[in-house]
Amino acid sequence: MLLLGIETSCDDTAVAIVRNGRDVLANVSTNQDEFHRAYGGIVPEIASRAHLALLSAAIEHTLERAQMTLADCDGIAVTYGPGLIGSLLVGVATAKALAFAARRPLYAVNHLHGHLFAPFLARTEAPPYPFLALLVSGGHTQLVAVDAPMQLRVLGKTRDDAAGEAFDKTARLLGLGFPGGPALDALARDGDARAVAFPRYRPEGDALDFSFSGLKTSVRYFLERPENASVRREDVAASFQAAVVDVLTARVDAAFSRGSFRAVALSGGVAANSLLQQRLRAWAEQRGVEIFIPARAYCTDNAAMIAAAADAQGEAVRVDPLSVAADPNLPFERIGNAA
Repeated sequence: MLLLGIETSCDDTAVAIVRNGRDVLANVSTNQDEFHRAYGGIVPEIASRAHLALLSAAIEHTLERAQMTLADCDGIAVTYGPGLIGSLLVGVATAKALAFAARRPLYAVNHLHGHLFAPFLARTEAPPYPFLALLVSGGHTQLVAVDAPMQLRVLGKTRDDAAGEAFDKTARLLGLGFPGGPALDALARDGDARAVAFPRYRPEGDALDFSFSGLKTSVRYFLERPENASVRREDVAASFQAAVVDVLTARVDAAFSRGSFRAVALSGGVAANSLLQQRLRAWAEQRGVEIFIPARAYCTDNAAMIAAAADAQGEAVRVDPLSVAADPNLPFERIGNAA
């Protein structure tokens, strides 16, 4: 099955064509960093207006790259939530119009589910069910048991800041600008991760939840103390990053020990972090378990993962083009659209 995917949940205007949920025939993504950099973060109104300006061209460019027309596609998959409402509306309205005009099925995909299927893309082997997924992004940090395409169980989630949000806020404290995550990762490579003993959050009892707000606050207090002025930014960045990765790796280990998982998958924007990939690969080798990490292009928000999720979840996410609605607060548990 050939699916045209559309993703506009935040500030990336993305379109892709994917065959059978695995083979990426074309993948186009235009970020809006230049529009938002002056504000130090994403401005929702600017994001939605940029999607309006970019999406039609992105669709045309994707079809050209795949040497296809819309009539060649078997269906259209679109993110309908969660995300910024203005951004979602642009993508959903466009997908509805295309599906109605071309008389093609429309698939409404939960953005977070899309990330779970990113490790299936552009590879010969896919994660075998059941597998454990660590989803780490700017807005979400979750451990998910993926028993089947439509059987997803959240085992642990953030109680406050997501890992990506903590990266961005700490990068701002270090004067690294926007987007902060990749800049902090780059800076940390020249730092000493043992220079500052930042705290590692440990939930009470057997909980697998995360919390990064205290860590972020610890960085702020550390930087505000005059006696720490001589500590290099590189060392602060490396120490902060090590604290985040320690927590993420520890939770993966704990969750994996409690289940009967056949593999582990990493996804979301923070999945591109070099230290996190390094540590989880080492952990997987020590554990003797296969780990699946998407290529960098499929870690951040992209439309190929939306098409992959639609292919895997099939009829469960097929919707009436005239009734589907964007949902900025869509819960993780929702599959398809009951509207």
